[in-house]
Amino acid sequence: MNENFFALIEARFPGDRGCLETSGGLAYTWDDVDRVTGRYANLLQTLNLAPASRIVVQIDKSPDALFFYLATLRSGHVFVPLNTAYRAAEIEYFLGNAEPAVVVCRPSDFDRVSALGERFAIDHILTLASEHNGTLFDRAAEQPESFCTIHRTAGDLAVIIYTSGTTGRSKGAMLTHGNLSSNALALHDFWGFTDHDVLLHALPIFHVHGLFIAAHPALVGASRMIWLEKFEARRVIQELPRATVFMGVPTYYSRLLAEPGLNPAICRNMRLFTSGSAPLSAETFHQFRTRTGHTILERYGMSETSVLTSNPFHHDRGERIAGTVGVPIPGVCVRVVDDSGAPCPAGQTGHVQVKGPNVFSGYWRLPELSQSEFTADGWFKTGDLGRFGGSSANIPETYLTLVGRSKDLIISGGYNVYPKEVEGYLNQMPGVIESAVVGVADADFGEAVVAVVVPQPDANLDETEMIRTLKTQIAGFKVPKHIYFVKVLPRNAMGKVQKNVLRARYSG
Repeated sequence: MNENFFALIEARFPGDRGCLETSGGLAYTWDDVDRVTGRYANLLQTLNLAPASRIVVQIDKSPDALFFYLATLRSGHVFVPLNTAYRAAEIEYFLGNAEPAVVVCRPSDFDRVSALGERFAIDHILTLASEHNGTLFDRAAEQPESFCTIHRTAGDLAVIIYTSGTTGRSKGAMLTHGNLSSNALALHDFWGFTDHDVLLHALPIFHVHGLFIAAHPALVGASRMIWLEKFEARRVIQELPRATVFMGVPTYYSRLLAEPGLNPAICRNMRLFTSGSAPLSAETFHQFRTRTGHTILERYGMSETSVLTSNPFHHDRGERIAGTVGVPIPGVCVRVVDDSGAPCPAGQTGHVQVKGPNVFSGYWRLPELSQSEFTADGWFKTGDLGRFGGSSANIPETYLTLVGRSKDLIISGGYNVYPKEVEGYLNQMPGVIESAVVGVADADFGEAVVAVVVPQPDANLDETEMIRTLKTQIAGFKVPKHIYFVKVLPRNAMGKVQKNVLRARYSG
């Protein structure tokens, strides 16, 4: 049996029905997917690459970018996507670490990437633009369309995803064909995908969220996709009446809520809105339900695992609860343990650990780290802090609530402070859009709690008054020593707040 992830998609091709269309009017059928990926796969074969060669890709989102990803897997090689925002020094690190046989970049980046290619002895530097041009596109056009998908086992490496690097240097998470297939099928079933669905795809595809979590269930479900090159709130609202599923980060939903055109009529055909990659505020959750009549489904995933838990899609399986990330999806096991490794009772915060066919095989060329990130009995240490159930009687014991990253945990005067808890109180204050709580070095307490707050444009927030209010709501050791006001919080490409930047900015 061929366990190549492309073979799974290929086996489910529904004939010549529509597969993907762009906002610019281009349309592709499933036969087109077969033909175009065949040409790209044949081109890779002409390069006489070693089996399972790494193919580094830093290109703009386009249908051909998706097809080349699928072709890389189809031809038995390893896909390595890079954030399009990365600059020269970052690219140099990734090329040196991944040691690819092929690099595909934008035509405008060719000179810069070629110089690095010479340094790292990379023989093949190709280009691809979103406008159907570039040397990759031109050379593939000359290739045959028919290609026999290369045999791969479930344990063979398919993709290396470099972590977002909010703290420290990025690490390459190695994901296998089995990892991709298991999660795609689980999400397809858990979220109720059918061949009648239309996914409105506005996410980037250099990241797990857009490439795996959004596209994969649609691909294995033979669902259609409306392909937007980037997120634009007005464009999304314009396309929503033709769609049934939309996936986004919290920022997408706050921007949609800022548009007067968002209403139940626009969402009349929608059956599912999901949010991930960063915490969704309770305010956004409730505002969106009030405006549209739809309840956002929040879920939890990582570069190393894709999706781990999700609020239910089917209402008979449970409610979608604001502030939680739901229950483990089928096939995935999740546990919460204390510092000794003992299971935490419901309501108690501990370390989130996971196991399942979706969990990555380790970090690229970091065997010691790979080993240390797993427990002796084979559970992956996510680095997240969470609890099952909670103090609220409305949260079932099967639902996971994330409290923060263990690296973000603040130990002040010997007491543990979980930033998300403090942020929750700050975000409920009138005039606050959002907040981030971090620990900074303090000679007396070891770490001092500080908060960074984004006020609403017309708000007149007062640090002293806010601290006084917090002291009536939470224990004194949790109350920030200082509150700083900023226009925006620093974020990475997927919307996660870069707390390492805040710690550096407000230390000292």
